[in-house]
Amino acid sequence: MTRTNKTTSRPQGNDFNTVSEQSRRNFLKGSTAALGLFMAASPVASAVAAASKKPLLNFKGLPASTADTFVVPEGYTATPLISWGDPILSGAPAFDPSGKQSSAAQAGQFGDNTDGMSLFPLANDRALLAVNNEYTNYDLLFDHGGKAMTADDVKKAQAACGVSVFEIRRDGNGQWNYVQGGQYNRRITAYTEMEMTGPAAGHALLKTAADPTGKKILGTFNNCANGQTPWGTYLTCEENFDGFFSSASEVELSRAQKRYGLRTDKDRYQWHKHDARFDLAQNPNEANRFGWVVEIDPMGPTSTPKKRSALGRFKHENAALTLDNSGHAVVYLGDDERGEHLYRFVSKGKYNPANNAANRELLAEGTLYVARFNAAEGELKGKGEWLELSHGKNGLTAENGFDDQASVLIHAREAATQVGATTMDRPEWVAVHPDNRSVCCTLTNNKHRGKKANQPLGGPNPRAENNYGQIVRWYPPKGNHTSNQFDWDLFLIAGNPELNSGLYAGSQNITKDNMFNSPDGIGFDKEGRLWIQTDGNYSNSGEFAGMGNNQMLCADPATGEIRRFATGPVACEITGQAFSEDQRTLFVGVQHPGEKGKPSHFPAGGNSKPRSTIMAIRRNDGGVIGS
Repeated sequence: MTRTNKTTSRPQGNDFNTVSEQSRRNFLKGSTAALGLFMAASPVASAVAAASKKPLLNFKGLPASTADTFVVPEGYTATPLISWGDPILSGAPAFDPSGKQSSAAQAGQFGDNTDGMSLFPLANDRALLAVNNEYTNYDLLFDHGGKAMTADDVKKAQAACGVSVFEIRRDGNGQWNYVQGGQYNRRITAYTEMEMTGPAAGHALLKTAADPTGKKILGTFNNCANGQTPWGTYLTCEENFDGFFSSASEVELSRAQKRYGLRTDKDRYQWHKHDARFDLAQNPNEANRFGWVVEIDPMGPTSTPKKRSALGRFKHENAALTLDNSGHAVVYLGDDERGEHLYRFVSKGKYNPANNAANRELLAEGTLYVARFNAAEGELKGKGEWLELSHGKNGLTAENGFDDQASVLIHAREAATQVGATTMDRPEWVAVHPDNRSVCCTLTNNKHRGKKANQPLGGPNPRAENNYGQIVRWYPPKGNHTSNQFDWDLFLIAGNPELNSGLYAGSQNITKDNMFNSPDGIGFDKEGRLWIQTDGNYSNSGEFAGMGNNQMLCADPATGEIRRFATGPVACEITGQAFSEDQRTLFVGVQHPGEKGKPSHFPAGGNSKPRSTIMAIRRNDGGVIGS
C-alpha cells in the first residue's frame, strides 16, 4: 500500500501499533541495556566492549541511489572481478552475449546469479573463491528467452547453476584478478555426482530407479548462501529447489511435497521436459534429494561433494558455523520462506585441530534443533529455547508420521511444526559475532504475518504484513552454543520513518539517511562490524520511497549505528560477501541486474547485456575496509 503521510493504515492486530511508538522510542535503550548485561559476561566480551569505545564506522555514509552503477564511499574504489560467463576452466570460451553458446561452453564459465561466497587463502597474494551460482535468467541466457527449449538448453541452464571455484591473485597495485585455468578451478553443477551422508543416506525416500542406493545424488542447484568450516571446506546451501520440478502428467502431491512448494502447474525452468529426473510423475523421490547443505573441498578439484542430511532438509539460506567452547561444531540455519523456522545443528563429535580428517566428518552426525521464541505481549525481547528434532522425542513418532530419524530430517519442516517451533518472517542469513557471544539472523519480510492463523503477531515478528524486515539477535548463555536456552532481542527493525509511525517507521537507528527494506545477507568482519545486504523492493516509490536500489550497509553492534556503504545498479540484489585475509579487500556480489527487463547494462555499460558480477572493493589508501 502506498503511504501519503506518516500515519499508517496497517492492521492494528493485538494493539501492536498502540504500543509500537513507545517500543520504538525505547528500542535502543532496551537493546543497549541487554547488550551491557551481555558484555559483562566474560573478560573477552569486556575487551570487546572496551574496543567498541573506538568508532567502528569510519566512512561517510552514502545517499540512496537509483543509478545503474555500483557506488562506494569517498576514498574507496570498486572494480569488477568476474561476471557471469567469464571463462574459468582451461579452454573455456569467452562470454558470448548472443545467448547461443552451448552447454559445454557454460560448463567452463563462471555461473549465473552470483550469491554467497567464501575465500580460502593459498598465499599472501593468492586465494580461492568458492561462489554460489543460484539460478539463471532465461531472457538473458538464451537468444529465444526460454521459449524454444532444447535438451542442450536445459543442460546449459543446469551448468549455469551450482558452484564456481576459482583462483584469484593480487597484483603489485593491490588489485585482485581471477585466474583462468588455475589448478583448483572447478565448476560444480546440477549434474555433478555427490554423496549423501548421515541418517537419510540410503533411505527409501531417497531411492530412485537411476540410484537404487539412495546415496549417489546428481547435482546441486538454487545454491543461495554459504558457510565456511575451520577445517577448510565450503558449505553451499540448496534453497528454492522446488521450482525446478514439474510434470506434464497429473500428479497427486502429498502433504509433505506441498509443504516444500512442489507444484505441477508452474513450469518456469522446463527441466522436466528434457530431463526425467525433474518430472514428479516419473521420479517422485528426486525432489527429496535436494534442499540440503552440501560440503565441498575447494582444494580438491576432483573430490566428491557431500550432502549432509544431518543438518535437515528445507530451503537453506546459509550455514553459519561456529565452534562452541566444548569443541562441538554448531551450525545455525535459516529456512527462507515466510512462516518457516530457524534451526541449529550440534555435532556429535568434537573439533580436533590435530585431526583434520576426523573434522571433515563432523557434519555427518549430530542433533538438529528448531527455535521457539518467547516474549510477553508487546515486548521486543525475551527468552528462547531450542527444541530437539530427534525421532521418538517431542511427538516425532510413527503415530505422527515420522517412522525414523531419516524421515524427521527429510521432512524437517513438518517436524518443526510438530514440536511447536516459532514461525518466522523469512529467516535468511545467520552470522555469529567474532567474540562468539551473540548471533544475528535477518528476517527479510512476511506479507502473510498477522493474516494466517499459524503466523500470529508477536515476539521477533511484531508487524502485520511486514514488508520491511528486521534482524533478530540472540545470546547463548555465557557463549554456550550447545545450551538449549537463549535470550533474544531485535537489533534493528527496518522501516520508513519519512512515511510511517510506530514500528513501521523502524527502530530508532533507522533514519531517512540509512533506511532500507528486506535485509538479507549479513556477515561480521574481524573487528565486529556487521555488514548488511538487501534484496528488497527497489521501486523507490510508495512505502519504499527514498530507499533507492538495493544496497549494503554497515552497523556497529554495540551502538546500533548504521551507515549505507554501497548501492547497486538497477534491479539488482546485493548478496554475498568475503574479505581478503588482511581485510583490505571486500568482495561483494551483484545479482540479476536488469532482472525482468529493467533498464540495466551493468557492469560494462553502453548497450551491453547485464551480467551478475562480483565487485572487489578497496580503500584508496590501502587500509582496512570500514575502519
